[in-house]
This record gives sequence, C-alpha cells and structure tokens, in this order.
Amino acid sequence: MLASLSTVFAAVIAAISSQPAERAWGLFATAGYGVASLILLITRRWPAGRTAPRRATGLAVLAALAGAVLAPLGWLAVTGGAQPEVGVTVRSAALLLHRGTPYQGAAALAAAHSPYAYTPYLPALIVFGLPRAVFGGGPLTDPRLWFGVVFGITFGAALALLGTRHSGWWTAVVIASPVIAFPLSVGGDDLPVLGLICLGFALLAEPRGRSWPRLAAAGVVLGVAAAMKATAWPALVVVLLLVGTRQGKRAAGLVALAALAAAGLADGPVAAMDPAAMVVNTLAFPLGLAKIASPAASLLPGHLIASAGRAGHWAAIGLVALAALTAGAWLVARPPASARAAAWRLAIGLTALFLLAPATRAGYFMYPLGLAIFALLAAKTQVSAALRQPPGRAQPIRDPQLASVTTSMR
Repeated sequence: MLASLSTVFAAVIAAISSQPAERAWGLFATAGYGVASLILLITRRWPAGRTAPRRATGLAVLAALAGAVLAPLGWLAVTGGAQPEVGVTVRSAALLLHRGTPYQGAAALAAAHSPYAYTPYLPALIVFGLPRAVFGGGPLTDPRLWFGVVFGITFGAALALLGTRHSGWWTAVVIASPVIAFPLSVGGDDLPVLGLICLGFALLAEPRGRSWPRLAAAGVVLGVAAAMKATAWPALVVVLLLVGTRQGKRAAGLVALAALAAAGLADGPVAAMDPAAMVVNTLAFPLGLAKIASPAASLLPGHLIASAGRAGHWAAIGLVALAALTAGAWLVARPPASARAAAWRLAIGLTALFLLAPATRAGYFMYPLGLAIFALLAAKTQVSAALRQPPGRAQPIRDPQLASVTTSMR
C-alpha cells in the first residue's frame, strides 16, 4: 500500500512540478517505487512462512532506495541539478573559508537584487558546503551526499538507542520513503537537523534517558541542531519541559547549559565577526523584513495572508506568534511525559507554525512527518520489547494506550 502511494506521489511530482530537479526525481522515483510495488504485489499471494516473501520485502526496499535516492541523487549531482539552497550552501561555505563569515555585509546586500545573495542558514549548516569549496566540483563533494550521510547516521543511532530491532533496516526504509528521499535528492539541508533532533529525543528515552551523561549528550546534540537551523529551536523548548517535568530544574539546566555551549562553540566565532549581518541574513530575511523577500512560497495560509500587503505580512507574523504562545501554553499545561510524547508535540507545533509562517514551503513539513515516523517507531519498539518479556517479568509501560495494546496482544 505504501509503495503504491509512493509511486503515485512521485508520478504527480514528475507531472506537475515546475522545478527541473524535482521532475527528475519524480521520474526516477516513479520507476523505483513502481518496481517495489510490483515485487510486493507478486509475492503477496505466496504461501505464508516461506523465506521468499521476506526476501522480497528486502528487494522492494532496495528497489525503492535505488530508484528514489541513489539514481536521482547521482544523476543530479553529476549534472548539477539542485534546488537553490544547495548553491547557497556552497557559496556561503566559500565565503566562510575565505572571509571567516558566510554572510554578506550590509553594503553587499544593499546592492543585491537576488534573494539568493542572502544566507538564511546558521554557520554550523554551512560546514556541509566546505568539501566543494575546498576540493571543487564532483559527486563526492555535493552537500546533499553529506546531508544524507549525517541523517542516516543520526537517525539510525536514534533507533539503536531506542532498542529498535533491525534499526539499520528501518533506517533504510525511512530513507527510501518520499518523506526523506525527495528532499534528499533535490536539496536536503533540513535532513541533518531532523536526524539530530530524533537522536536528542532518543537519548532521553526511558529509562536510560534519566542519567546525567545522557542528559548532557542530548543537550549537545540538540545544541548542534540549533546551531544549524532555527527550526530546531522549538525542539529545545519541548525537551527542557520534558526533562524539567521528569527530573526537575537541575536536570533541565544541565540540558540547557550543554545546548548553549554546543551552539555557542559552533556559531559563536562567526557571530562575533559581524553580528548585524548574521541577524539580517538568518532572522530578518526569513521573516520577510529584509530588503528582498524570501523566495519561499506556497498556497499555505500564512503565505497567502502575507501576500495581502504589509498589513497581511504583519498579520501572518502575529499569527505565528499566537500559535507559538498557544503551543507553549499547551506544553506547560500538559508537559510531555516521554520522549515519544515530546516528538508528537513538536510535530504538531511545527505543523501549526509552518501553516502560518509568511515565507514557507510544503517541503518544511518533512519535519513533522519525520518526527511522526520516529514516534511511531518508538511506540512499536516499546510494545515489541514488552511482548518479548515473560508475563511475570514484563516491565510496566507508562503510556496507558500502549499498555492496553500490549495487554490485549498477550
């Protein structure tokens, strides 16, 4: 079923997208997901218990990986096809290498006529463009390759920390899905941030997430994510409420201190060189307060409201602030009791923010979708672990819904 839906999605992208890189991905991915669907369809009626159907599932995942990730990413890396954010990352890395800052100054931005003169990313993310800035062009220096590598490592590590069986296989399945394969092939700059957020949540999973080393490690991981993109900042707020509720203010303070130290070490030197340029590029430009508007556009409510002139733009910003305050009040009133619950709350909050943001793209919803996948896998892992325990030795499950499911399956 999922393979068939993925095939339809890829075909629609190939047919309607106005971006050449997206159309190329759609063509490759339609073939890959189509082959995977055919493999699963053929083997679905085979007798149960045979090894062939189980192997066929692995072949279907390999077909999806080849068609939706390896082939389009390789083709686009060789031909130079990509979303503009890849070029912005490489250009900013060259500036960082030669000038010590990835941001154009006020004079350069005043003379600019293209939105791509701005760099809306924080310094830690610009590091992914350094291989191309140092060694020149080629598939191995494409930032997307390293975006994908970091996501695979961090997401796989997150599943392993949760205790998910066959965590490597599940990581491959997630990467092969359109949620990850599509942005990875055409842009991918959000993937390392998502992977680090999931790893931070996994470090706080019960029961080992209560240890002080795990708390410090989670803070460092989330601090690095926050040093890459502002989309990770809400994750820190959710995590601090989770830790504060479970273990108190001292534990939350440790997480906050570790996160601030990691983010400060990563971004501090660049920020100190030209703080005004950093603010204009990373805050004013994404919010539409710079000289040139952000090219991020969609049919989502926030962008449509912001398109109604200056009053509409400020109205959209006001709605984002209201949504943030509402989400914060909800978190304070009902703080998450587990890392899985924290992931769900973050997914819901980011969905509201992306819907109302004045400059937004549909691709930003990779964050809530990826977090939802992580939360579902965390729930599956918890139930599976409880079912593997003898009835007399099973550890209690704190989540009432998961506990009822486990009891009914015994």
